[in-house]
Amino acid sequence: MEKLWDVYALKYAERNTRTRADSFLFDDDHASPHNMDYFIWVLKSDDRVIVVDTGYDAQEAERRGRPILRDPANSLEAIGIRAEEVDTVIITHLHYDHAGGLDRYPNATFHLQQAEMAFATGPCMCNHVLQMPFTADHVCEMVQKVYSGRVIFHDGDGAVADGVTVHCVGGHSKGLQAVRVKTSTGYLCLASDASHYYENFLLQKPFPIVVDLPEMISGFKTIQSLASENQLVIPGHDPLVTSAFPTEGQSGFVWRLDQGPDKKIQGMS
Repeated sequence: MEKLWDVYALKYAERNTRTRADSFLFDDDHASPHNMDYFIWVLKSDDRVIVVDTGYDAQEAERRGRPILRDPANSLEAIGIRAEEVDTVIITHLHYDHAGGLDRYPNATFHLQQAEMAFATGPCMCNHVLQMPFTADHVCEMVQKVYSGRVIFHDGDGAVADGVTVHCVGGHSKGLQAVRVKTSTGYLCLASDASHYYENFLLQKPFPIVVDLPEMISGFKTIQSLASENQLVIPGHDPLVTSAFPTEGQSGFVWRLDQGPDKKIQGMS
């Protein structure tokens, strides 16, 4: 029997000046406001902890003009975790908002798709549009971790721990991976940026930052197949997560995901 995991979303930033044109290709409504939340995720089972993505720090926030509400690594303390004690980190992809602050986990091994490392260090990065979501320092830091023996590469599907697997989806970035987690309510899929919003995968609406459109569209189906039901597919940036799922503790920025939403998710039958 697979190990069961508790799953948490920790919000560290938000952008409230976006419109629907920033979130959907070929959408009839381009002008309406469309906010974005930024999360890292934590898996807990007995005495084991796995962090999924590392967010970005205050230095990166200043460089990009995208302030953070709190330091992502410090936010782990709200659920009794210290970043330096974490031994396993899954990086869904190397974009700045998912792979900043790698140095805050000095004792961790990092799980990454080999396609993502090749993409982020390859000839495509000569194009300023394709390199825009990446930060060179983050990528170089991951290269250093490769040389120090602290990266485990996956080529497609791979096991991270009992009840935790990764699955290469691509689309948004060449080596983007989703995370499948066994919970007491079934299999949960942390889609990360395979679907920024519920609306992306429920209505088959591509997100504008895309390196392979067919992969992104097929990925919408993949993430649904990885979860026991659609309400256990967790998009990477949707503020609806914070209104549909129960809060955890008193911090005001942690939500419990593994038991499912306690409110109906808009657009989901």
